[in-house]
Amino acid sequence: MKDKKYTYQELLEIIAKLRSEEGCAWDREQTHESLKESLLEESYELIGAINNKDMVNMKEELGDVLLQVLMHAQIASEQGTFTMEDVVDGIASKLIYRHPHVFGNEEKTSDTSKILQTWEILKKKEKNEQSQTESMMRITKTLPALTRAYKVQKKAASVGFMWDSYEPIIDKVLEELEELKIEIKSGNKQNMNAELGDVLFSVVNLSYFLEINPEFALTNTTEKFINRFRYIENSAFAKEKQLTQMTLEEMDQLWQESKKVESNI
Repeated sequence: MKDKKYTYQELLEIIAKLRSEEGCAWDREQTHESLKESLLEESYELIGAINNKDMVNMKEELGDVLLQVLMHAQIASEQGTFTMEDVVDGIASKLIYRHPHVFGNEEKTSDTSKILQTWEILKKKEKNEQSQTESMMRITKTLPALTRAYKVQKKAASVGFMWDSYEPIIDKVLEELEELKIEIKSGNKQNMNAELGDVLFSVVNLSYFLEINPEFALTNTTEKFINRFRYIENSAFAKEKQLTQMTLEEMDQLWQESKKVESNI
């Protein structure tokens, strides 16, 4: 059993040593570029722990994400660009600046919509954004497409570019689907690509109106699909059949059975 708890400062020293000549060859080889994939993977693993309400794993995954942050800061420090202290100072300054109702002279409020509005105003001022389009352009293109579309539509909605009810949004989704069907019949791959994008963007518009994160909704549905497909496969194996030996109608029947089993759980 470990007889001590390491401190944040000790963690910084451990990472600095790993990157030093006396440290680890692998750690010394890492760059901002080489670590990008690890940061992404660790972030998704943390989200998985949160979704599973697994506090033990969440603690570990938070540590893994923190390691990525500290590694990037250590590399930058060695290059003379910035330090972890600069990172901490930057986020602390940003939090204070964007919370004038807490740290400034603004009236205290518990109105979260007003708080978010102030946050966006100060963010635009801080980044010297002259237009809403410029604000949209700042949304990184490396985000998952559904998340980026959601954020872009959120920016548009913040200035009133949003339907008042869900009905016209559903009509728009159906309209885009009809346009996609036309292009499928035409066989024009480029136009099909564009129309499918329009369908997805309209669906994201609906998800924003309903206040449902499309990334999470799709993740949940994908898990549901896997569970139902597992039922089909297990049922096939129980009948000593391979899926490739079954017709689509047989598999669909098992799919419908899986939905009934699911609803009774």
